[in-house]
Amino acid sequence: MSRRGWIFFAALCVIWGLPYLMIRIAVREVDPATLVFLRTLPAAMLIIPWAAATGKITPLRGAMGWVALYTVVEFGVPWFLMSSAEQHLTSSMTALLVASVPILAAVLYRFTHVHEPFGPRRSAGLVMGALGVAALVGLSASGSSWLGIAEMAVVVVGYALGPLIIATKLAHLPGSGVIGVSISLVALAYLPFGVTHLPSQLSVSSVAAIATLAVVCTAAGFLIFFALIVEVGPARTTVVTYVNPAVAVLLGVSFLGESLTKGMLIGFPMIIAGSILATGPSAERGAETPGSIDHG
Repeated sequence: MSRRGWIFFAALCVIWGLPYLMIRIAVREVDPATLVFLRTLPAAMLIIPWAAATGKITPLRGAMGWVALYTVVEFGVPWFLMSSAEQHLTSSMTALLVASVPILAAVLYRFTHVHEPFGPRRSAGLVMGALGVAALVGLSASGSSWLGIAEMAVVVVGYALGPLIIATKLAHLPGSGVIGVSISLVALAYLPFGVTHLPSQLSVSSVAAIATLAVVCTAAGFLIFFALIVEVGPARTTVVTYVNPAVAVLLGVSFLGESLTKGMLIGFPMIIAGSILATGPSAERGAETPGSIDHG
């Protein structure tokens, strides 16, 4: 990987490890639906002009149905449910649950025309990853909200389905155009609730968290994401998924005083190892399963 690629990779690992901390701070004062609106509107205003000026939006006209479906499963539902879940779960727990996305994605891809055969390596990875999730939830759930965990289960499903839609229906379209339009659609969908439920006042920390979510984690994050794909290719870019949760846990422990539980210490390494095995190159085809990117 080039020096430029390493810079993009390191930046994205940090940028997409930040959302869990930022969400946890913001939802102390902002309703989850309002937070989604405040997060997506500024990002859309930054991405859409650039995407339009570079001709990335016009090719989407014939695929708006699939773009809309992708928007719902990748952003519209997950970002609301994650914000809601973080009213009850720690940012660390949330991030580690999201780390299980590649495990579910590998199973979903098995039953589509993206079809990746399950050899011994992938099967072992799926088992290890599933056991890691069980350890994470079983040993860390004490004192946690089961509603929050259920909401995160839906988030995981959405994050697994999103890349599948991209891989099977939208792969021929410019990614920056798809993301820009998707984020804009989410902002419009949450607009009525967002503008009518704005807090009368916000602390400096909440304002900073919301601004970071919108400008850094969403707008800048996706622009760096596409630059990284161009620089190192999509396969290497998916490795970000394995680093983000660790960054999120470090931030949660350092800035929010969250605890490292036995379940986290046991389950997280198993989830990551399982993900690597389950989504690695297939011996049968020498290909890679389409990756899923954890963007908080």
